[in-house]
Amino acid sequence: MKDIISSYQDIIVQIHTPGGSGSGFIVKDKNLIVTNRHVIFGHERVVIRGEKFTKTMADVLYTDPLNDIAFLRIPDGYENSGPVSISDQKVEAGERIIAIGHPLGLRFTATQGIVSKAERKFNNVDYIQVDAAINPGNSGGPLINERGEVVGVNTFIYRDGESLGFALPSVTLNEILREFATKSNNERSSKCPSCTNLLTKSSLQDGYCPHCGNQFDVKEFEATPYEPAGVSATIEGILVGIGKNVELSRVGKVGWDVENGSALVKISYNTNNRFIYCDATLGSLPKENIGKLYEYLLRENSTLESLTFSVDRQNIILGTIIFDDDLNAETGKSILDDLFKKADYYDHLLHEQFGIELAEN
Repeated sequence: MKDIISSYQDIIVQIHTPGGSGSGFIVKDKNLIVTNRHVIFGHERVVIRGEKFTKTMADVLYTDPLNDIAFLRIPDGYENSGPVSISDQKVEAGERIIAIGHPLGLRFTATQGIVSKAERKFNNVDYIQVDAAINPGNSGGPLINERGEVVGVNTFIYRDGESLGFALPSVTLNEILREFATKSNNERSSKCPSCTNLLTKSSLQDGYCPHCGNQFDVKEFEATPYEPAGVSATIEGILVGIGKNVELSRVGKVGWDVENGSALVKISYNTNNRFIYCDATLGSLPKENIGKLYEYLLRENSTLESLTFSVDRQNIILGTIIFDDDLNAETGKSILDDLFKKADYYDHLLHEQFGIELAEN
């Protein structure tokens, strides 16, 4: 199992939109990334990143409201992932399986379990029921058997139950992949939820399916551009002003992960207490000379104006807290620009002089 999980490290991707996050996996021979429709719905492009790939944008190619499946185009650089085998065989109850994804925003997590029931029907769709832990953010990740084959796409859980996860079978996924390859004509496409035929925007007849005559939701093809509002708009304006890519940085509507050299700067706005938290985790405490490190951090805190060093468990953090009424374009730009520059400066200094282990970006 260890080798199987390791082989998927350059296949699994994390997906971010202003509405949330999810998972997906690369199918290199199809030039596609498979995920759930509910992860990317309402967007033409989404942010993706892999364990071995940099963060970038990916175009949405296909949505399937019936089976909750979506396809993304593989962006440049991601085509170098490893191959993946998608099983054309049905699973059986009792089979051992692994669910892989990015639950709750965490990077690359695998959970193990068994197939509890091979077929469980919801809304006229057959799903695989499993007892492996599947959490929010796992949606769209693969369900894998002991041979390393994808046997399903993790789709949803029962929130009021324990160990009740459901995945779309790989047999169904293969049918969708074959239909997409032969009928999409390289256009943005979707499946009619009534007659299940594949549609493109050009094939619609006045907004109706040409096969069954039912009205089709054109939102499957026409995404509404996201426009931040209020404090979020102010924060994004500041980030743009100091040269940061907000489209790549968004983690939901009130969160941003901004890559900054070897340090990752996390910005989050708590709408309840109205504070904006800006933190750069520089690294973890060394095993030796901790006293000298603390002395240095305290001495630096006495000279820093808007920023403060703190230690949370083993993590050394450089950050600041801003009340939303105190945030404006001028002060925000000054504070955040200072945070980005000093985070990039201090992480290397603390590594070289005190032996801290640099944080993963």
